[in-house]
Formats: sequence, C-alpha cells, structure tokens
Amino acid sequence: MFENALTLRNVSAKRKIAYKTLVSAGLIILAVVLPQIVHLALGQPGGVKWLPMYLPVLIGGCLLGVKWGLAVGLLSPLASFTITSAMGSPMPVAERLPFMMVELAVFALVSGAFSGKIAENGAWAFLAVISAQLIGRASFLLMAVIFQNLVSFTPAMIWSQICTGLVGALVQAILVPVIIILLRKLLLKESKND
Repeated sequence: MFENALTLRNVSAKRKIAYKTLVSAGLIILAVVLPQIVHLALGQPGGVKWLPMYLPVLIGGCLLGVKWGLAVGLLSPLASFTITSAMGSPMPVAERLPFMMVELAVFALVSGAFSGKIAENGAWAFLAVISAQLIGRASFLLMAVIFQNLVSFTPAMIWSQICTGLVGALVQAILVPVIIILLRKLLLKESKND
C-alpha cells in the first residue's frame, strides 16, 4: 500500500527505500516500546492478553507489504530481546525468541500478501489481519508441538495463552484495519494534492 502511494507521487527508488526504512524503524521501535508500557501498566499477564508487539507488525505487513513487513516481523522481537536483555530483563525470553520471530514473520508475510489489495480497497485490511492472526498463532502452536521436548513450555500452555490473547486479537482485528484505512485515505489524499 505504501509502495503504491509513493509510486503515485513519482518518488525515486532511492527515496522509496529511505521512506520505507524510516517507517519500518518506527514500527520496530513501537514494537519494543508498546510491550514495555503494557507490562508496566498491567504486568506480564497484560502482555499475554493484549499482544502489544503484534499491533505494529500487523500494521507493517499491511502498510509495507511482504518484504518490508517481514523485516519488521523478524526484527521486532529480536530488537526487543536485545534491548531488554541489556536492561536485565529480556522480553521475550531467549527460549521463546525464535518462536516469536517465526510467528511474527508469519503475521507479516500473511498481512503483507494483502498489501496490494489494501491499496485498491482498504476493507481488505480486515481479512489481512484476521488471516495473519489465525495463521501466525497456529504457527506458534505448531512449533510448540514440534519442539515440545526441547523447550519448557507445552502446547497446552501455548493454547492457554492463545485463548487469553483472544481479547487483544479481537481488538487488533478491528483497530489495525481502521488504522490502515485511515492511513490509506491520508496517503491517497496527499498523492492527489501533489
């Protein structure tokens, strides 16, 4: 979607990369800061319930497409882990990091696959987000099943966390598409004014 808006403005390839880099960096920063705020306000259970890191990743996929969204999905948990480890309390914990990187990569890939459709009609963002949530959470659960003998968390624990996170997932299934639709209108309005 963002690519389309930049193309409508005849932005050079070099400037497109610069803009996408800035947007991606902003989303990764948000994916690091938002969980910290939620955990400070609501504790660790708040993170499981509201899924704050997922919000910027879903926005990144819908807005930036597959490649750039994938970078946001992979780098968000890695950046969070690196920064919070330096502060003495890694989030996510090392054992969960690869699982979250895969899960958020799937979120970004699936939502990013809809980016072209969203550029045509913002309502596609609803299907993009719901599909990404379902496939992404299923990927985490599947990995927990496959690697259950190597990690301390069980598929039952992950299933319980998925159920706890349904509230956050539902809020994001509404909030992210609304944000994307508003951004789309803003980007299209600005490109018409150029």
